[in-house]
Amino acid sequence: MSGTSPEPDRRIDRNLFVTVSGPPGCGATTLVEGIAESLDCGYVSGGELFREIAAERDMSLSQLIAETGESEEIDRALDRRLRRIAEKWGAANKAFVLESRLAGWIAGNRADIRIWLDAPDEVRADRTAERQEMTSEMQVREVIEEQRYKSYYGIDLSDRSIYDLVINTGRWDAAATMDLALTGIERYDVDADEGAFDTPDFEV
Repeated sequence: MSGTSPEPDRRIDRNLFVTVSGPPGCGATTLVEGIAESLDCGYVSGGELFREIAAERDMSLSQLIAETGESEEIDRALDRRLRRIAEKWGAANKAFVLESRLAGWIAGNRADIRIWLDAPDEVRADRTAERQEMTSEMQVREVIEEQRYKSYYGIDLSDRSIYDLVINTGRWDAAATMDLALTGIERYDVDADEGAFDTPDFEV
């Protein structure tokens, strides 16, 4: 995802809990870092928690990924950590950003703004070329993951209705994508808010 980070002086004084979600190569990491910088707040990513779990179990990332394919326990352990973070920051009335593919669903109604990023498969494959994953392999992996989440929690990841902002990052560079997201955050008016789509809680 080409482009630059947001202007250092674009600060937004809002106590909002924001989630960012999307498939690999969508540009979520870049966006999360920029939002956190602008809100002057902390953030947590699902990838960071996944690496944390691997370290705790004295496993490499590839070993943990392999185990994830054999048992739902790893997925659920990760999602429980995400849920605890969502519960904490959803009640804190302070700015925070949570990123993972399920962040919007797991945070649910606790989040103030939920963002979904995506891009065409070939664009995301180019961005993740260093991961040595072909477009077809990426598609298969994502279908398997969607089936797992549907089986675990009854979640349909193709349902974008729960998100407040949905951005195709293949159409805008990183700086423009950041501007779109920050403008949405900056101009969000609680008093004018007529309602987000309700997201029911589920057991993790």
